[in-house]
Amino acid sequence: MSEINVTPFVDVMLVLLIIFMVAAPLLTVGVPVDLPETNAQALPGSEEEPLTVTVAADGRVLIQTTEVPRDTLIPRLRAIAAEREGDRLFLRADSGISYGEVMQVMGALNAAGFNNIGLVTETGGPDFDGGSEG
Repeated sequence: MSEINVTPFVDVMLVLLIIFMVAAPLLTVGVPVDLPETNAQALPGSEEEPLTVTVAADGRVLIQTTEVPRDTLIPRLRAIAAEREGDRLFLRADSGISYGEVMQVMGALNAAGFNNIGLVTETGGPDFDGGSEG
């Protein structure tokens, strides 16, 4: 018999597929935040890993998953902006945080040089269109 037996290869590939399917949701690291819900469309993605700033329910500010004191937020963001190609940044804020606190953080982001700020929300919020099409 001169044919290659591919059955073991297929078995290994199926096992790897199952491992990656189980492990992929565990790889997303983040800070637990109760995001507000909106009916907005998703922003287009980019090739660079998105920078995320989070305002937690207790008022802590985090860059990615690292807590940053508010008085050092702007210098840290300026250092990060110098290393990045784009100025895209995602702001996640707990729905229990006041509008004023979110605007203070947005002002700091703007002062640090990030002018392209996307607000992260959960989908499935209220539809203010009244249900009419077009």
